[in-house]
Amino acid sequence: MQADALTIQANALTIQADALTIQADALTIQANALTIQANALTTQANALTTQANALTMQADALTMQANALALQGIAKFNSLQINEMLY
Repeated sequence: MQADALTIQANALTIQADALTIQADALTIQANALTIQANALTTQANALTTQANALTMQADALTMQANALALQGIAKFNSLQINEMLY
């Protein structure tokens, strides 16, 4: 009878140990999921930064284009003035 009780107690301890192992595995999986989520957020932040940089570069390109058009207008005006002086 006492042997049966000890066997039951041993089995209960084995089940408890297995449960703790499962709980540890679950916590590891949760930690890994949080790491993946953090990496995804970092990647998203990097993508947004890259998009912002691309928009800044596009704005700079438009400014340069406007400056080029202004310089073209000045050159045309100067050319007309030179032509008036020559003729």
